[in-house]
Amino acid sequence: MTRATLLVLADGRFPAGGHAHSGGAEAAVKAGRIRDAASLEEFCRGRLHTSAAVAASLAAAAALGIDPAVLDEAADARTPSAALRVTARRLGRQLLRAARATWPAPELDALARQFPKGAHQPVVLGLTAHAAGLGPEDAAYCSAYEAVSGPATAVVRLLSLDPFDATRVLARLAPETDLVVSASVEAARRATTEGTDALPAGSAPLLEVGAEAHAGWAVRLFAS
Repeated sequence: MTRATLLVLADGRFPAGGHAHSGGAEAAVKAGRIRDAASLEEFCRGRLHTSAAVAASLAAAAALGIDPAVLDEAADARTPSAALRVTARRLGRQLLRAARATWPAPELDALARQFPKGAHQPVVLGLTAHAAGLGPEDAAYCSAYEAVSGPATAVVRLLSLDPFDATRVLARLAPETDLVVSASVEAARRATTEGTDALPAGSAPLLEVGAEAHAGWAVRLFAS
């Protein structure tokens, strides 16, 4: 494991397709729930402690070697929105393409054969981290950070928000991100012996409702 490898995987320029998605921010902006830096911070904080915590635990569990098929079922069960399930699998498929080109590994090839239409993105992320020689903490950090940095970057475009303000939001959330990652990895370690019921299942109903509405828009800036 090297720190440089972690930076490659966590880099927003890694060709995994995340730049085309707002993480629910576009729907929240239209609904008036995100208006400025302060409301962006509240949105990201809510996302961090719900869906991001779930995703981070799934990524950590995959990095620990839990069967990806079992984890994919767990991800489905924790994603009520059909639109978000489709998005998660599309992102997983794109990430897997990039991962196989960057860190070729039999486990990634096997996942591609098992899920030709894509596995849930956090599951792919965890397996990618393992193939790259990273650990569960690294996978969880990548997942949690992506969950808040994606919306922050999207809002810069959606509201012409000052990029400095958006970056300050991410910095202010860093201590909470550490806590979420720690709890997610602990849950993932329990899941190796207790099963996936040990993983968090925090819900974010407004994200789910927003995703369903957003999927039906005729005109939108982001895919989700």
